[in-house]
Amino acid sequence: MWLGSRTGIEHPLVQGAGIPFHDIQSGALRGRNPFMASRNLAKVLAGISQSLQILEDFRPQACFATGGYVMAPVAIACRLRSVPVMIYLPDMTPGLAVRWLSRLAQRVAVSFPEVAGFFGQKAVVTGYPVRAGLLNALADRQAARQKLSRKLGLELEDRLPLLLVFGGSQGARTINRAVWQAAPALLPACQILHVIGTRDWSLLEQEGPALWDSPLAYRYHPVAYLHEEMAWALASADLAVARAGASVLAEFPLARLPSVLAPLPGAGSHQRPNAQKLAESGGTIIIEDGQLAQELESTIAALLADESRRHAMGAAVGALARPQAADNIVRELQRLVAHG
Repeated sequence: MWLGSRTGIEHPLVQGAGIPFHDIQSGALRGRNPFMASRNLAKVLAGISQSLQILEDFRPQACFATGGYVMAPVAIACRLRSVPVMIYLPDMTPGLAVRWLSRLAQRVAVSFPEVAGFFGQKAVVTGYPVRAGLLNALADRQAARQKLSRKLGLELEDRLPLLLVFGGSQGARTINRAVWQAAPALLPACQILHVIGTRDWSLLEQEGPALWDSPLAYRYHPVAYLHEEMAWALASADLAVARAGASVLAEFPLARLPSVLAPLPGAGSHQRPNAQKLAESGGTIIIEDGQLAQELESTIAALLADESRRHAMGAAVGALARPQAADNIVRELQRLVAHG
């Protein structure tokens, strides 16, 4: 059973997986606005009441939490009912919600050993789990490219490098604009699969006229969003441009995919440590968000011109892969249930 927010991106994904979903009220308690803090506190208390009722009916043996303030009422209710809690932190640094929730948890699973120090004896290094579809796609990359071509109606050229561009579930406007600007100069050396995001899809026609005037525009393949097809795209790509959300810490190493990452800017962004982890391995190049327009084209062009460097970057980031991460998490949950 999944407890979460009905307005979150997880809702349709959980429903699509056939898992029962319950909407839980919650709210962030930090902030300086006393009215909002009081309102959110009321939501948390309501969420605790909802969670207690669900625990009474469902009677779980364990709670697996992936962080975020929406899980606070559930973790509190589990603590009140002596249900063991394991939190999973995918990022390289914990946010305030995970730091607080970890006090209520018996275990905290993390992706890499250097993150374990935040949680002391509660920490266990499991790696970052990925869906089985990605592992299957990576087992036969040629078949993955064929499936991607058929599903999206694309004509991908086998001998031409595929540049995969995406900016998270909502897209990333600065990445999109930088790619539209750079694409005419890059298309002689590659084909581009650009996951624009639904928010910026309408901007494509407005801001891409130079791209459409290119005689090689047929090598540019824009899509608004990829779901199960994303596994095939990752398995097919030779190079990626992306934000640095937590998923890159697992998917890029498993795919041995060299990348250029532009972490989400702003103080407290969890994406910078994620990008730095991959950069330290030698598998990625970081470009600051504000420098994308100036640096993306030349950086990508240099990588496309140097196949041996791309292969070396892929091998370097591949050393971070933990393909058994999901099994490791299941094993720790079983131990938690067995020993409390």
